[in-house]
Amino acid sequence: MSVRAAGTSVRASVEVDAPIERAFHLFTDNISSWWDPEHHILRAELAEMVFEPRVGGYVYDRGVDGSECRWARVFAYEPPHRFVISWDISAQWQLRDRPRQGERGRGALPPGGPERTRVELEHRNLERHGEGWEGMRDALGSPGGWPAGLRAFAERLKA
Repeated sequence: MSVRAAGTSVRASVEVDAPIERAFHLFTDNISSWWDPEHHILRAELAEMVFEPRVGGYVYDRGVDGSECRWARVFAYEPPHRFVISWDISAQWQLRDRPRQGERGRGALPPGGPERTRVELEHRNLERHGEGWEGMRDALGSPGGWPAGLRAFAERLKA
């Protein structure tokens, strides 16, 4: 696993022992199965996270009380190799009223062989989140950020 938080982006990657189709499906369609349930911005406890598998879809959290928080839009969805989403969360970890087009998260899954896949993530243009964006970058790149998320993802693939 590797992570790099530099400038206005965070890049993280992990190699997993799984075919690319399985890795992509788990990362997107089954995101709730590996995502840390404490990492959300709902007021209620997280019931599930949904990644709508299409351009124009959303990534959103659903609370146990039925509330929803749509925190990302899907700009590219090219299974099993790539997706691009917005990240509509402010530097204060709140849903943005007016999301901008520039903040993006990208996932790429180049095959490493028939049973091996490298998952590469990038959060870019973090400066567009406004004052305090450096703290967001540092949190995403910290051991409890994407490194922990990718470890959980890799562990779930082993199950």
